[in-house]
Order: sequence, then structure tokens, then C-alpha cells
Amino acid sequence: MGTIWSGTRQRDAETLTRRAAQAASGFEKLGVGAGDGIALYLRNDFPFFEGSIAAGMLGAYPVPVNWHYTADEAAYLLNDSGVKALVIHADLLGPIQSVIPKNVAVLVVETPPEICTAYGLSRDTAVTPSGAIAWDAWLESHEPRTANAEAAPSTIIYTSGTTGRPKGVKRPTFTQAQQDAAARMLAWSYGFTEYLDPASGHSPAEIVTAAVGPLYHSAPNAHAGFSIRVGANLLVMPRFDPEGLLREIEQRRITHLNMVPIMFNRLLKLPKAVRDRYDLSSLRFVAHAAAPCAPQVKREMIAWWGPVINEYYGSTEMGNVTFCTAEEWLKHPGTVGKVMPGGHVRVIDEKGHDVPPRTVGEVIGAVTGFTNFTYQNDDAKRRAMEKEGLITPGDVGYFDEDGFLYLCDRKNDMIISGGANIYSAEIEAELHKLPEIADCAVFGIPDDEFGEAVHAVVQLQPNVSISETDLRSKLRATMAGYKVPKRIDFALTLPREDSGKIFKRKLREPFWSGRQTQI
Repeated sequence: MGTIWSGTRQRDAETLTRRAAQAASGFEKLGVGAGDGIALYLRNDFPFFEGSIAAGMLGAYPVPVNWHYTADEAAYLLNDSGVKALVIHADLLGPIQSVIPKNVAVLVVETPPEICTAYGLSRDTAVTPSGAIAWDAWLESHEPRTANAEAAPSTIIYTSGTTGRPKGVKRPTFTQAQQDAAARMLAWSYGFTEYLDPASGHSPAEIVTAAVGPLYHSAPNAHAGFSIRVGANLLVMPRFDPEGLLREIEQRRITHLNMVPIMFNRLLKLPKAVRDRYDLSSLRFVAHAAAPCAPQVKREMIAWWGPVINEYYGSTEMGNVTFCTAEEWLKHPGTVGKVMPGGHVRVIDEKGHDVPPRTVGEVIGAVTGFTNFTYQNDDAKRRAMEKEGLITPGDVGYFDEDGFLYLCDRKNDMIISGGANIYSAEIEAELHKLPEIADCAVFGIPDDEFGEAVHAVVQLQPNVSISETDLRSKLRATMAGYKVPKRIDFALTLPREDSGKIFKRKLREPFWSGRQTQI
């Protein structure tokens, strides 16, 4: 049975489960039952897990909400999901209070000190407002639910909305075979497989891991929930802090991590003296996913942390389908790995036929049983996601002769200029190699002659300057002229999610506004 920490607070799994059972009793009295939803509008905190487990006991869906949402975005999700209850941190309530549907019960969690410190919040905003229902007092007023637990459905994860309104991925209750497939996939992805095998001589109690990303995202949510479920020890970090993570690795002897590439970028920007200050020898397995990782960044992380850096590829809809170790990646730079056990991946042409090795096509795939989902209130969009019995996440790529998968781009990000297919990810990779570039995004904009023109928005390193002309010259030295951006804009920052994904939609929209065709 593992321990869960947050700041100076800690709870064992037994206490967490008891409190979840109390919450389940309370939710049941509020009319929440099987098939209903409970919204979790929370930063990384214990009540996120208490609410999720409580929902599962009732056969209800936990519905994590991105707390960065505007009031309009929050209103859309709360109405689209049809939740019956909302659990929310006190400091987050004010901005959305007016858009919460009248029939939704609201339970307010006092924002804890470590979160206030991490986000620079005033303690005045952290307390439960007068007249509101306080989570802790409400929870403790109920006895733990003792009735047999309902079959727990999966969490409804709303996708990032990088190409439009977020879509809620909703799955019915898993069969036992599907539960086993999901557990195998997660154990493989997070490096837990050996620790869950009784014959190995190891135990999940040896695992010390951390939730370093926001729990409303699919991967951190799955990782943290699975860690608790199998009995690992879990540190809940209020937000990602590069040096803070190094300190926690040393002090808590963290063994396993699940990360995204932007975290690697921020770690590598620490001064070498800071990076060398901490003992990271406890690390056994570090997984990353969710966004492309620049090859140079990955090489530097492997050189620093050792061959513990692993990668998996997947999506909320299809599950995690490929995996590669550091050693495999160094031999096959740029790959996202081979198909993992229980996964299915094909690369197909427009007619649905498999393409030969090193031929670019559309990537489709799924984990056994994972095609059984819909989008909340949008089954037509769900049907459009399926091809040849598998799921298309919208990526294009290819297999090499050894069965390693490489991703070229998002299908929607592919630029068609004068009939030529141009992959924005290829141009972004070349830009990232330049020492002047901190970040970049490449996409297509309208062009009367060619249909689309290549456009780049770049963020320079601090105290660095370079002209648009010089940037183009550097790119022409490494790639064909038709791929070089016709226009380059400079920005101080790029709109980016916590998962590391850039909101290209926000960058593209001004150029395509008012046009019938949105290529």
C-alpha cells in the first residue's frame, strides 16, 4: 500500500480510499449514479483522486477540467458533459461561478499552502467562500459507502482542442479482458511491469514516482491513477518546477517518472552547476510522450540521466501503441518505437492499403479493446476517427525495415503548396537545430498562387537576434528551397499547453479567418 505526498502533507492509500467512500456516499445523496459525471476542476491535489475514486464506486464518470479554461470554455465543457456535481478549488471558483449550470452541485476545496506558494496565490482566495459547501466538512459528514461498488467506467478526458472545441472521449465500463489489456499497456509504458510480477522478487512498494504534469491531461491522469491503484508511492507536485524536481528526486529517491519533452527543455536550461548539484542515481525508468522531442534534447537528456529515458506513442483515443528504450532510440534516432504488446499499428495509403517501409502514410492503431469509445454528444465525429477497424489520431509517418515507427507530422499540419506535400515537423526540426531558436511553429497560410505558403513563427533565445533573411539562408543550407518559410514572424512566446503541444490553431486562425476553405 503506497503513500501519497503533497508538500508537507501525506496520506496512505487506506485513508484516501476511506475518504473516497465517504465522498461516494455524499455524491449518492446528491443524486449521482451510474453513468452520470462528476467534474474535477482542480489543480494537483488529494481531492482529485478522492473524487475520481468516489465516482468509480458509483459507476459514474470522473470528468477532469482544464483549469486554464476561460469562463466560456468552462461553460461549454460543463454543459457538454452533463455533470451532476463539480469539485473545485476555492481560488478557481470566482472566474467561472456565473457559468456553472444551476442543476450542478458545487463542492469547494480549500486551496492548500503548497499550491498557493507554487502559483503565487493570496491566502484570501484560497478559503471556501461563505455559503459554499466545503469539501472536507461535507465529506466528513458522511459515513463511507458500504454497498457493493458499481463497475467503474473510465475517466472522460476532453482532448486539448488544438483544432477546435475539445471532445470528450467516453468509454463504457471495461470488460475484464479490456481491464487487463489497459493495465498491461500502462505497466509497460511506465516501467512497472517487473514490479507487478510476483515472480520477479520486486514489489510496487519499491516504486517512488511523481505526478509532474496537470492531472486534467490524459497521460498524467492515467499515470497517477495507475500508480495509486497498484500500490506505488506517489508525490503530487503542484506544478512542474525544474530544480524542484531534481531536489525531489534526490530527497525522496524517486525511481520512476512520466514526463513531456518541454520539461526536458526546461531542465536542460538550468545552469550546469545547478544540474550537477543533485544526486539522480535513484532513477530507474523515465518515460516521455505527448509531443515531439527534438533529437538534440533527447541526446542531452540521455547523456545526463543515463539510459533510463524511454518513449511511448499513443493518444487518448487509441491508447499507447509503441515503445522504445534509450538504446533503441540511439540506434534509430527519431523513432517513437516498435509496436508494444497488445498494440496494433498500420501505416496506410488513401485506399487503406499498407505502404512499404520508409513510405509515408497515415498512421492508424489501437490497443486491444480501446476502439470501444465515443465522443460525448458527437458520435459522428467518433465514426470519422475509425479506419480499417483502427483509430486515426491524425498523424502521418512510416515504418523502417526493422519495424520502428517514425512520425513525420500531424495530418492537419501538412502543408500542400503547389501540389507538393510539405511536413511542418521537418522544418521545425531544422529550426530547433539552430542555436538562436528557443521554440517555433510552422504551418500553412493562404497563398493565391500556390494554395498554401509555408509560414513560421519563431521564439528566439534570450538576448539573441537574427534577421528573417539570415534565418532563411541557414535553412536553405539544409533543405530544399520550396520548404523554406516564405514568411517568418518573431514572437516573445508561443501559445503552448502544459502537455507541450503548441496551439497552432491559435496561430493559424487569423490567416484563415473569413475563408470558406480551411486547409
